[in-house]
Amino acid sequence: MILVSVGPTVGALLAPAFARDLAAAGHEVQVVLEPRTEHFVGPGAFAPPTRVVEAPLGVPGAVLFAPATAGTLARLARGLDVDPAGAFGRDVPVFVAPDLDAATVSHPAVQANLEALRADGRRVVLGDGGGLAGVGEVVALVLGGLGGPMAGLRVLVTAGGTHEPLDSVRFIGNRSSGKMGLALARVALRLGAEVTVVAANVASREPGVGWVDVETVEQLRDAVLERAGSADALIMAAAVSDFTPASVAREKIRRSEGVRSVELEPTPDVLKAVREQNPDLFVVGFAATHGDPVADAREKLQKKGVDIVVGNDISRKGLGFGAEENEVHVVTRGGGRFVPRASKTEVAREILKDVLAGIKEER
Repeated sequence: MILVSVGPTVGALLAPAFARDLAAAGHEVQVVLEPRTEHFVGPGAFAPPTRVVEAPLGVPGAVLFAPATAGTLARLARGLDVDPAGAFGRDVPVFVAPDLDAATVSHPAVQANLEALRADGRRVVLGDGGGLAGVGEVVALVLGGLGGPMAGLRVLVTAGGTHEPLDSVRFIGNRSSGKMGLALARVALRLGAEVTVVAANVASREPGVGWVDVETVEQLRDAVLERAGSADALIMAAAVSDFTPASVAREKIRRSEGVRSVELEPTPDVLKAVREQNPDLFVVGFAATHGDPVADAREKLQKKGVDIVVGNDISRKGLGFGAEENEVHVVTRGGGRFVPRASKTEVAREILKDVLAGIKEER
């Protein structure tokens, strides 16, 4: 059980989101509202299965102070009783997300308290200027510190869609938003993995993970090959361009120049390069097709020598590229299964079940 102690600052408005995301990761969550917190947020803001309690029911497996005031920092740092029931001991991990203004966080006494907390093994996350960190950062801090079924695994995820330059301003690309790849990274992190994302033209950064920005297929290939040797699993969720212009204009091609043809040439085969360089790496590929993707996924599984191929039908409205939901076929060497339409986070969770099972089987 995770106990969330909510302090009386405006940051308390984010506490229901902290609790919701921790519960969504499979944890029991109990919430204690510190005195005066109900001026900002009340019990009714916390939806089941989260429980608002006056004191923790049982000994928590972890405690999150979010938001934490300067007073809470001082009491924690000096060993004073800030637990509502005195229920947790020194072995229970404590996470602290302060909500302070710039003047307060820079005060020598507050800085001393923060250093004392870190020296004592308490995990602290600060937002910009000392304010409350974002929901994703706080949740990643807690879940990353608790371990889980993927604890100890290093997972490399590609996300987004590559852009192949045509001239100085135009490119050949695709409609991938990166949402599926980011969902896989997010869930893997919450399951305890150490995650790095190679992001091809992704608009938003996923909190709590390592991050490498790339644009082209060649850049993506180089970034993946550089990191694949130290990974336990590679999940190639990015939509990789199959072709690139044979020549790139150094300046913008102007309309006045008239119509011109564009010669295309194949891009590097990233999966082939990864498999040749890392024959023992557990690799997950994706196959986006129009229509039933199982045949394409099975063919890719054999040709690329990967361990799993996730196939999805991108012709379906509201699924795949740019959408919030997906449905996929997970094809493995031993068979496969259908994951029905759900949020990309839920689909990611199902895919990672097969990834974890496959890694355990190989070991």
